[in-house]
Order: sequence, then structure tokens, then C-alpha cells
Amino acid sequence: MRKANIYCNGIFAGKLEETIDRKYIFRYNQDYFNDSTKPAISLTLSKKEQEYHSDYLFPFFFNMLSEGSNRMTQARLLRIDENDHFGILLATAQYDTAGAITVEPVTV
Repeated sequence: MRKANIYCNGIFAGKLEETIDRKYIFRYNQDYFNDSTKPAISLTLSKKEQEYHSDYLFPFFFNMLSEGSNRMTQARLLRIDENDHFGILLATAQYDTAGAITVEPVTV
């Protein structure tokens, strides 16, 4: 099971988890969820619910990944399977993302 902390403008917003059977859970941090001044991380992961489940990587996070030859190059350089979307997300979305959201791998 792999996990990541999700930050919005540097503020801890929640956790993203890949389960053993490759399903995904995003859960807002309790303090972030209860603070009405903090925005939802995306329109599809609104703060109407605290926890979301999906059979595939949420489109919001999938869209943070590079495409085409850039993705193939990243996968090769990082030694990650090109189809391991969550692995590539963990390896590439920590610092320089196009937006307010960053993804930090949780190491146990």
C-alpha cells in the first residue's frame, strides 16, 4: 500500500492512498476539511465529502502526470513502469507542479 500527503499551497490538505488491490482513496485532513476558508483541492474532489474512493487514479491526480515522450523518458530515468501512474505521480509531483497542489510520498 502506497500513500502520499497532499498539500495545497504548502498546507497539508489530505492523504491519497493506493490500496493493495489498486484502488484509490483520497481523504481530506480533518482540520483542512473543517476550515471553510480553505478551498477544495479540485472541483471533482469538493469539500462536500471528506473521503473519496475510486477504482482508478482520480482524474485530477492523473492529469498532473506528463504525457507522451516526456512520460516515457521520466519512467525510464526513474526506473518506474510507464503504466504505474501512482508511482510516477509520487516521483514527479513533489516540487514543481503546474498549480497549487503538491504530492509528497509517505515513507514508512
